[in-house]
Amino acid sequence: MRRALQLAKRGQGLTNPNPAVGAVVVKRGRVVGAGYHKKCGLPHAEVNALRKAGAAAKGATLFVTLEPCNHYGRTPPCADAVIAAGIRRVVIAAKDPNPITAGGGIRKLKARGIVTEVGVLAEEARALNRPFEKFMKTKLPYVTLKIAESLDGKIATKTGDSRWITHDDSRAYVHRLRRRAGAVMVGVNTVIKDDPLLLARTPGRRQPARVIVDSALRTPLAAKIFSSVKVSPVIIATTKNAPDRKAAAYEAKGATILRAASKKGRVNLKDVLRQLGRSGIIDVLVEGGGELAASLIEEKLADNFIFFLAPKIIGGRDAVPSIGGSGVSMMKDAFALGELKVKRFSRDIMIEAEAARSR
Repeated sequence: MRRALQLAKRGQGLTNPNPAVGAVVVKRGRVVGAGYHKKCGLPHAEVNALRKAGAAAKGATLFVTLEPCNHYGRTPPCADAVIAAGIRRVVIAAKDPNPITAGGGIRKLKARGIVTEVGVLAEEARALNRPFEKFMKTKLPYVTLKIAESLDGKIATKTGDSRWITHDDSRAYVHRLRRRAGAVMVGVNTVIKDDPLLLARTPGRRQPARVIVDSALRTPLAAKIFSSVKVSPVIIATTKNAPDRKAAAYEAKGATILRAASKKGRVNLKDVLRQLGRSGIIDVLVEGGGELAASLIEEKLADNFIFFLAPKIIGGRDAVPSIGGSGVSMMKDAFALGELKVKRFSRDIMIEAEAARSR
């Protein structure tokens, strides 16, 4: 199963809006076939593993990280392929949270006399597909908030300078995060100050969509991000009241205008996320800035947090804090996180934790 999970990770970011799945076929203690879901619309992990196993699949055991589907989508049901291959036993890490399947694949296998076990390394398998699980339950993308800050919690100096707070190794890891994400989201102030491209430095791989939250359409038309609309989409998330003339100027640059409901004169972030989910984006990496981060936290829309702490002290009341907004008045109202994961990147420390409510 661990090998199946390792295979599944190869498909992360490529299978959206489908889950990343790995499968291994074992016969007489020897692996005779292995595969993973490579891309949405292509054969699923079970089919790829069974094809490699060929005739050896008959009487073998299939290890798979997610319950085989039992419905027609872009591809036929995997449960049918398992049955047709003559598999004797199926070991499943986690049940499929998709209500269309939701145990149906397991029931179909058992009804055909196939020995079926569920729950081997279940938590690892579920962690691999948190975005898919959340989307199946809420129709909202899984939101990861990434913050690079100094030890005193600043993301920029009093002049707005933020390049670079963290070391090269940390920034390289962020590019790997971008590669797996369905979209990267920033606030308009980040575009105005930093003029980022928001692409992953991974030639030959798919790129995330880029989303700019911009209620007043202040994104500069000369921003570098528009130079790469053919590489990956640029989405301007604004309100329904935004002027058509301004919106047309961005569309002429190749951008897509996402008109969302407004909330207190600003973009309703939950509506933006809902619309992104409808378009097939099930996980969003938010990279800036402090006000956007604060809004996502206040509205309880952030699921996962990744802090990169650099061994630097910026200081000053006018330096930019990593989390803006008005904050809480009482400690009991502070936004709680779950178990921390800590990793070292040469000079920097990365701390990752999910929102406590989502555990």
